[in-house]
Formats: sequence, C-alpha cells, structure tokens
Amino acid sequence: MPRIGKGRELKAALESYWDGRIPAAELQRVASDLRHQHLTSAATTGVDVLPCNDFSLYDHVLDTCVLVGAIPERFMRLEMSSLERYFAMARGSGEVRPLAMTKWFDTNYHYLIPEISPDTQFKLCAEKPLSDFREALSWGFCARPVLLGPVSFLLLAKPDRPSGRPLDALERLLAVYEQLLGVLEAAGARALQIDEPFLATDMDDVQMAAVEWSWARLASAAPAVDLTLATYFGGVGENLERVLRLPASEFHLDLVRAPEQLEAATAALAPAARLSLGVIDARNVWADDLQATMRLVEPALVRLGHDRVRLAPSCSLLHVPYSLAHERRMDRDLRSWLAFGEEKLGELQTLKEALAAAPTRWREVLDANREVLQARGTSRRVHDPDVAARLASLGNVDIACRSSYATRAQAQAQRLSLPDLPTTTIGSFPQTQEIRAARREWTDGTLDPQEYEHTLEEEIRTTIARQERLGLDVLVHGEAERNDMVAYFAEQLRGFAVTEHGWVQSYGSRCVKPPILFGDVSRRHPVSIRWWRFAQGLTNRPVKAMLTGPVTMLVWSFVRDDQPRELTARQLALAIGEEALDLERAGAAIIQIDEAALREGLPLRRAAQPDYLRWAVDCFRLVCARLQDSTQVHAHMCYSQFDEIIEHILRMDADVLSIEASRSDMRLLQAFADAAYPNQLGPGVYDVHSLRQPSAHEIEALLARAERHIPRERLWVNPDCGLKTRTWEQVLPALEHLVTAAKRRRASTDGT
Repeated sequence: MPRIGKGRELKAALESYWDGRIPAAELQRVASDLRHQHLTSAATTGVDVLPCNDFSLYDHVLDTCVLVGAIPERFMRLEMSSLERYFAMARGSGEVRPLAMTKWFDTNYHYLIPEISPDTQFKLCAEKPLSDFREALSWGFCARPVLLGPVSFLLLAKPDRPSGRPLDALERLLAVYEQLLGVLEAAGARALQIDEPFLATDMDDVQMAAVEWSWARLASAAPAVDLTLATYFGGVGENLERVLRLPASEFHLDLVRAPEQLEAATAALAPAARLSLGVIDARNVWADDLQATMRLVEPALVRLGHDRVRLAPSCSLLHVPYSLAHERRMDRDLRSWLAFGEEKLGELQTLKEALAAAPTRWREVLDANREVLQARGTSRRVHDPDVAARLASLGNVDIACRSSYATRAQAQAQRLSLPDLPTTTIGSFPQTQEIRAARREWTDGTLDPQEYEHTLEEEIRTTIARQERLGLDVLVHGEAERNDMVAYFAEQLRGFAVTEHGWVQSYGSRCVKPPILFGDVSRRHPVSIRWWRFAQGLTNRPVKAMLTGPVTMLVWSFVRDDQPRELTARQLALAIGEEALDLERAGAAIIQIDEAALREGLPLRRAAQPDYLRWAVDCFRLVCARLQDSTQVHAHMCYSQFDEIIEHILRMDADVLSIEASRSDMRLLQAFADAAYPNQLGPGVYDVHSLRQPSAHEIEALLARAERHIPRERLWVNPDCGLKTRTWEQVLPALEHLVTAAKRRRASTDGT
C-alpha cells in the first residue's frame, strides 16, 4: 500500500522528527500504526497473501543499503544513532554529502543510489525485515517479507570509478542474502518475495547469468521457504524461459505493461510452479476493464488450474493515491472512471470471485463496470474536435522554424547584457506556512480573492527584493501562486482534473499530487502572465518566466490510456506554446520550460526509446518554435543519466540548459564535453534536497571543475533544482555563497 498513509501521516511524522518536535519513538509508533493499517485494510478487502518489509521511512533501496551493510565510510564515521545515520545518508549531515538520488526506473519515485566499491564490506543488519515480520505475526498476519533482489540492487548502484562493475560484488553480497534468508526462515517465514525489476530491461547474458547464479544460491540457502520472483514495469521479453526455469515457486509478471507474455509463460511454466498475474494497473488511476481482464486470465486458469494462479496489481501500489474515499469534491462521472489504491484491491476481489464462480450478482457488477467504461469513451469532456483539427494541421515546419543557436545567442547577448557566469535560480522559492495557509483559505472560500492576490503580491515583492540584495543576475518571481509546477497549469487547462487528497510519495517526506489527464488538452486563458508582469515591474533585472514543459506535464500526471501518449503530448505542447508566445508579447526576455521528466519518460527497452525521444524532443521544440531569436529559452532537467540521451538534448537546442550536478561533483558534465555541447549550461552547484548549506569555497571549487568541461562564457551558476521545499533561513545563506563564488570565479584568471 502507499507508505504515506491516507492522510500523509508519514510525511507529518518525518518532518516533525527532523525538526525536533517529536522523538524517534513517536516516529516509529506512527510507522507501526501505518503498517498495521495497511495490512488490516488489505486483509479486510480479501487479499490472501500479505506483504511485509515493503514499508520504508524514506526509501526501500536505502533500506537495502542498511540491510546489507553498504554504508559508505563517510557515514560510518558520524557519531550518531543508526536512525540518524540512515537519514544522513538520505539528506546529508554537516559537511557530509548524502547519497546521490535518481528516478526509480521510469517512475517519478526517487531512490538513493547505493555506492559500491571493491572495499565495500557487506554485513547483515536484519533488524528491519525481522522486526516487520514479527510485528505482523503479533497482529495475526503471517506476512510474506519483500526484498529487493541482489542483482537489481547492484545494477542500481553507482560504481566507485567509471570502469567499475557493481556486479563484481555479487559473490560477497550473496553471502549476506543467504544469511538473511536463514534468519527469516528461523523466525518462521514460510514465504519470501524477491524483486528483480531489472528483468524488465534489456538484460545481457552476463546479467542474466548473475540472476541465475544468485537464485541457485538463494534457493539452496532456505529450501523450506516458498520463494516468489517478482518482475514489474514491463515484460521479461526474450529472457522469459530462462526466468521461468529459476528455482522459484512463483513468478510475478506485469501483464498491464506486457500482456503478450502470458501465453508463453503458461506454456513454459514448470509443473509445480505458480504464476502471479499483475492484472490491475498500479501505475495509473483508471478503473479496470474487468471483463477484458477476465478474458486475459481465463486461458491461464484453464491451462494451469485455479491453485496455480494468483491475481495481483502489476507492481507496488506505491505509485497511486491511497483511496478515493476523501475525494468529496470530484464530480460523479469522473470519480466513476477511477480506482486508487483501496479501490484497486476491491477490483482484485471482484475478479477473484467472478472468476471463481461468476454468480449473477457479479455479472451485474461487471455489466456496471462496462457501462462506466463506455460512458468514459463517448464523453464529450474527453474528445474535443477543435483540438483534433489543430493537431491534424501541424507539419514538420512547426518544430524547426527557429534560427541557429549562434544567431540566437548573439541577439540574446545584445538584449540581456549579462556577465560571465550569470547567476540565477531554477524558479521556485520557499512555500512558507503563510502562503500555504492563504491558499487553503482561498480554496475553502474563507479568504477573499482580492486579499489572496494581495498576499501573493507581497510575497513576490519580498522575493524580488531579496534576490536583488543577494545580487542575482536573473531573477524569478518565486512561484508563490503555484501549489505544484504541474498541478498549477493542469488546473487551468481543459482536459485535466485535480484531486483533493491524491498524494503520491516522490521521495522521503516529499509528496506530489499528480493531476488526472482525462481528455483532450487546450488552454482556456493565459495562465502565468499576470504574475510574471507584476514581478518584472518591480525590478530592472530580467525576470525569467516559468512554464512546465509538455513531457513533464504528461509524465507527472495520471495520463489517459485511450490514445497514444505522443498525441496527448502534442496537445500539451500546443497549449504551452500559446502561453510562451503570450509571455514574449508581454515582454519576457527569458522563458524557462521545465522538462524535468523528459528522461524519466524514457521506455525501459532500448527498442522503444528512439521513437519516444523523437516525439518528446519534438514537443519541446514545438513549444518554443514561434519565439523570436532574442527571447532566451531555458530548459531545466534534473536527476537524469544525461550520457544516455545526450544526442537528444542537443536536438532540444535550448539556449540554456540547467541540470542537477552537485551530488556528482560535476562528473556528469563529461557527457556534455564529449558531445561538444555548443549551447549554454547551468550545472547545479547547490543540492537543494540536502540540509547542507554549501560554502562559497565549495561552490567555487565546483565551478572550477565545471570550467574544465564547458568554457566559462557558456556556464551559468544556479542551484540543482527549485527551492520550494526549503526555508528562507536555509536558502538565503546558500544563495549568498553561490553569488560570492560566481564573482570570485569571474575575477579569477586561472581558467581551471
């Protein structure tokens, strides 16, 4: 179940603990209560096999680091409790930088990247899985512990050097896993789930051989334990038969992403093994087509028998909101089209009982489900002929009509007159309690709209004044009016709906509320011009206008599943392009188009990646295609493996690209240097997700490293990401150091 709870109880407890308002014991009590609620809810719904050790205080990959003793030396030297060390690995502590963070496969969930070296001495710390299992037993649940598999764990890791191979550590790591299985077996565990999500990617022979070797070892370590191998986020593909030959009692397959693998799996499955069929979409919020799912499953039941088939969500319900129960303002039609976490468990129970007997009352439920789906498919709210007509009129010229970068750069330099190493931020500034309270009161109708606008104006006035005092070269208005970079625009575009409580964990205590993109997209009216114009009127320095890009709008929403994603993305690009053009007409000299999720949307299989990257980059270019040469287009991307997509970043042709770089110590700039990246680049010098405030000396050193890859005249100085989640007390000193470091580098002549 979603870890954060129905009311984001985990978020509140974590932030209270970090702020010193509650002790560790209270944090652990809240976590225990959530685990009990999750197990009780699932059991009450009718779930037969219940998981444990799937809950995490921050991140399950970080949990695995602690479990196997993969704790870098810099954290072991810290004199603190094990819980404090755990959070230091996630968030940093003093001068100790945290583990790097990136996206979990193709989701918007962030995991902490393990650091593995030849010196890593794995050592079992089984406290968490053992405690969670015994806790479930004490509540009357004989739950199945869930573990991240050893091969996927190592493939998720960062080697200590470019030539390093994390799988070289598998022998040492397996010894710890074998010990862990023995401990869990001794504690009474009779079943265990081991996740190997990398099996949904392009696994080579070496990696597959590592999986086969690891499973032979694990099966021997606990012969009395019923092992389930779980794959998700896609099909196993050409390795399906090799996977099904592994010594597991059960194999979980994602049939939402890859239904085509079921027929081959039922044919190749060993006589004593079971299939767990991931038939309920745990990555999206649409109600299941129950009759279509039954048609998919029934041949497997005929061939294998009911005792060898289990029904399940496609993957963890971590990626969807908890429940529709609190969505009281949502209109009835849209609500009938949806299923959140609790509702998806209900769908599983319906499928189970309908497949088992199909009594009359289930036929009525199935017919009602079909009527809802038909109503959605024919709704005028979903299909807009005007949007379809405009898309049909687009041609290739619409994405390729800007001048060359060299021509644009000259026009922009004349218009902006910026110094070398210009300083700026990514866009958002702290969302204070006062801003959030005013927004709640305005939303609830208890604050007059004019008073709310006055509150926002005062916040923007303060934000601009602070940036001027700091000496930043390019300012932002701070986005005080935006609850979220995607939801803010979604609220004002046709085709979207927003929820009241549809929260999903992004990382740690950070939760997002993805909008629901249910229909054709178009712009009702200008969205951001009013606030940009107000901010620009307060200063003579350029103020960046901030837009969320079409692919990020797509990827960070729950997207309609009734048409190709490319088509939806192009609709978004047209709407956002209209906004960009209106900003330019209003006088904006710099427009930033955030595409933080472009890499995240990349398909896991290489064969599908070129087509996605083609249309994703086309959509970015479509947004800015009609802008003048003198309008500087910025793009922001974060937490991406840039070397994998560098040729497509080149084709984006943004005038300035700002990226996350501080956690890698600028090492990722090598990809840009190798590609002779010709445009301007803003590698982040300040990790906004850490509590650390970098010194001016540290930032200056980062800039010096950056200049080894990118010439100074094409470098910008900025944080890694937006500052929304930080406080002003944290932000102001860090930005002061950033400006100081930039000025020192401008004055230096060493060029190193």
